[in-house]
Amino acid sequence: MENKALIAMSGGVDSSVAALLMQREGCACMGVTMKLHSGQVGEESGKSCCTADDAEDARSVACRLGIPFYVFNYTEAFDRQVIGRFVAAYEAGDTPNPCIDCNRYLKFSLLLERARTLGCEYLATGHYARTERRPDGRWLLKKAASGEKDQSYVLYTLTQDELAHVRFPLGAMTKAQVRAMAEENGLLNARKRDSQDICFVPDGDYAAFIRRYTGRDYPAGDFVDGAGNVLGRHKGQIAYTIGQRRGLGVSGGRKLYVCRKCKENNTVVLGDNERLFSRRLLARDINLIPFDALPGPIRCRARVRYKQTEQPATVTQTGPDELEVVFDEPQRAITTGQAVVLYDGDMVLGGGTIYQTEEL
Repeated sequence: MENKALIAMSGGVDSSVAALLMQREGCACMGVTMKLHSGQVGEESGKSCCTADDAEDARSVACRLGIPFYVFNYTEAFDRQVIGRFVAAYEAGDTPNPCIDCNRYLKFSLLLERARTLGCEYLATGHYARTERRPDGRWLLKKAASGEKDQSYVLYTLTQDELAHVRFPLGAMTKAQVRAMAEENGLLNARKRDSQDICFVPDGDYAAFIRRYTGRDYPAGDFVDGAGNVLGRHKGQIAYTIGQRRGLGVSGGRKLYVCRKCKENNTVVLGDNERLFSRRLLARDINLIPFDALPGPIRCRARVRYKQTEQPATVTQTGPDELEVVFDEPQRAITTGQAVVLYDGDMVLGGGTIYQTEEL
């Protein structure tokens, strides 16, 4: 019996080739684009994804492949589960990763549920990652073969049930191979550039977006040093993130960086680069993949931001939903709200949301 697959098609080349590959595997495919935002709170831009033009590109590719195509309206869920969480995190002084929330709450939750409703065995996406099933039946998440494009960091929240039903056809390919395959098969987006920004903030001005979205003002306050001495005025805490140097408007004769945000007195602490380093963090809202719980302290490698190279660390599960990560060497600008993701070689062990760091 022919397997059915729902293909999440963003309009980009990656998801288009994913559809082509699933079709070649003998799956009866249908394509879908998720309508996630109206464009009213963040101006649509060619640099972002999920625009009306992207949906039309996805439709054209589906027509070329001869598969049905649909647009599902998830704007309400996206507003609640992604934009709402993004704004709340910034208001709390954290720096979130909305792509992780979009994958967790929409793509591999709502969309996978819709796939099942439509009788599809699989949900396929254009992510660069791999899955593997162990002899004991447990599913694993692994890095893509192409380290340059690996997206496993933003997929660490995948559960066993989700891993059993998702497919990443591009996991063994390079970007160059994907584009070449698209050209060979006459796909109109073969040379379309990748989206680089958060889709609902394409201009990258997070503070302006949050003010627009909430209709609230976020009061200015003092920049201070570690001793509490006033160095200048900031434009509202939502405008800054840990490690930031540019746009501070403070001249102190030396390079200063955002080291901490103090919500209780609305100050932003600035300091030298050395003050950004720490070895220990705590993470919660965790997900573990090869096992249900850590058997004890383990040695692995960990990444605290998307583009970082994993660093050696010791990880201990300190509660049902909490991890302690202690790095061998101090790491720069570990930021609350971001994800820490754990690796053993090319296998993703899991991860969680950083909520506390320890200064040196």
